[in-house]
Amino acid sequence: MVEIRISNDFYFPLHFQKEDPSMAQVNEGLKREVGVWGISANIVNIIVGAGIFVLPAIVAETMGASGVIAYLFCGFLIALVMLCFAEAGSKVTHSGGGYAYVETAFGPYPGFLASIFMMMGSIFSDAAVSNALVEILALAFPIFKNQTVRLIFLFLIFSGLAMVNVIGVKQGIGLVKINTIAKLTPLLFLIVIGWKDASMANLYWESTPTLQQFGEASLILFFAFQGGDAGLTIGGEIKNPQKTVPRAIFIGISSVLFLYIMIQAVSQGVLGAELPNFKEAPLAETAKIVFGPVGYTLLFIGAGISMFGMLSGEILNNPRVIFAMARDGVIPFGKLASIHHRFKTPHLAIFLYAGLGFTLAAIGGFRQLAIIASASMLLVYFGVSLSVIKLRQMKETRPEEFKIPLGYTVPLLSAGIILYFLSNLSGVEIQGTLILIGVLTMIYFLMRFFRKGKIRF
Repeated sequence: MVEIRISNDFYFPLHFQKEDPSMAQVNEGLKREVGVWGISANIVNIIVGAGIFVLPAIVAETMGASGVIAYLFCGFLIALVMLCFAEAGSKVTHSGGGYAYVETAFGPYPGFLASIFMMMGSIFSDAAVSNALVEILALAFPIFKNQTVRLIFLFLIFSGLAMVNVIGVKQGIGLVKINTIAKLTPLLFLIVIGWKDASMANLYWESTPTLQQFGEASLILFFAFQGGDAGLTIGGEIKNPQKTVPRAIFIGISSVLFLYIMIQAVSQGVLGAELPNFKEAPLAETAKIVFGPVGYTLLFIGAGISMFGMLSGEILNNPRVIFAMARDGVIPFGKLASIHHRFKTPHLAIFLYAGLGFTLAAIGGFRQLAIIASASMLLVYFGVSLSVIKLRQMKETRPEEFKIPLGYTVPLLSAGIILYFLSNLSGVEIQGTLILIGVLTMIYFLMRFFRKGKIRF
């Protein structure tokens, strides 16, 4: 690699094709301190966000008591995607997650697109969740309806979480573990104790769902399961990643699937045909019957903790993508690849990510953009699935690396399923995504053009 330097502060590493780029190990200066349980908690924390507190009513409205099969199907689908992340992550062990896998396999341009798609999806999602958190607090404390108080609270959330993660990844993962336990505790109590008020008659299938109903429910649930890949973006700080990554994925996805199925079953068993009528807070309504008024409050607080936990995980994970983009010269700001001299964390990338999240949260009103951002994440998953095939072709898998069995079946099946989901987007959403790709392509090649005119070796 040759460094192309504009000044002492801005440089671009120029990549030349190597005999074995897929196996390149990058010394990023980061500490490898995160183990299996830390990554597992990270995956569960990010996937189990605010959606689980409304999900049962949405599924019941579409499929009734048979909704459990949609969970099983989507659990299988996301497992395929995460297996692809597991194999790619065991080969490409530096930070960046899906971006790093796509960039290593296919080069700078696909890597650039993947990185931007990842950032769009995560930042818009964080902004929406933080606003939802403020709205929940406003129900109990009307002062949060005041615009000034709202902005101050949003600033404290993003700046506070940024500071925790700058101090160290161990502190960031520690906060993720605490949040994961805090958000899961009321849900587990509801699952264990809720069966005393459940009626088995409410769980009987009155009819077999149609393919259209099954497709609609599965599409919703797929988006509810996604996000676990963000737990792998701290690849440069994972201990023994070849073994840790696949183990953590298995534990994390299995835990989420079990949790979702049990929550759906308990809610359906307690509320029965009334479940679809409580779209805003089905779990809180279930808890009100199981525990009384205190149950509603318990789940209300749980929803707030869940949203906060999701934000803490996102601000831990996603700045590493910005760090990797700057490190690899994908974006022309080499300073963002800086490591704090004391804490050994990508502090500038963390502050930038938190700042963008706060800005979008303060502005609000981007529902349609959030849909396009979700489609962008599916494109990242598509790229990762194909990267598994490409990385295998670059060199045979070494004994210490994880390899998905059954040849190319899993990555090809994963890619096909993702294309199916993308085909269900509306015409406007597909058009918007294609326009976005076109704009990003122009930006990428314009950056390359201007670099050629200004850089010096």
